[in-house]
Amino acid sequence: MKTQESHLKIVLILAIAAAALSIAGCAGVGSGNTTALLSAAGFRVRTPQTPRQQQMYAALPPYQVQRAIVKGHVFYVYKDEKAGVAYVGREQEYQRYQQLAIQQQIAENYYTAVAMDRAAALSWYGAWGPRAFWW
Repeated sequence: MKTQESHLKIVLILAIAAAALSIAGCAGVGSGNTTALLSAAGFRVRTPQTPRQQQMYAALPPYQVQRAIVKGHVFYVYKDEKAGVAYVGREQEYQRYQQLAIQQQIAENYYTAVAMDRAAALSWYGAWGPRAFWW
């Protein structure tokens, strides 16, 4: 029972740390599937068509979510330089994106903690040694 409680505490600490890191660096979430998270959050994929759009696109830093205000409206834009497109969303989509990114980070941390726990159990408790057969 104590080991379950300690594992729960470890997972909780990792989740809190992940949430803090995600919130602190939410403008530049660099996970491998950022575009998938943006799409799932409701961001729309746009290819710059007009010269003005192409100019704005060129000015954006690549692979970072940026906040922009156009005619009093707040937008969030992510420039995927390799694909040549921009993901555009409003406040609601951005909030959803942050939630999805935090959930993904918590899940990754949980699975990492579980894998580390299994590795520790195998190496420290003699699961594969001669003692495993005597207990």
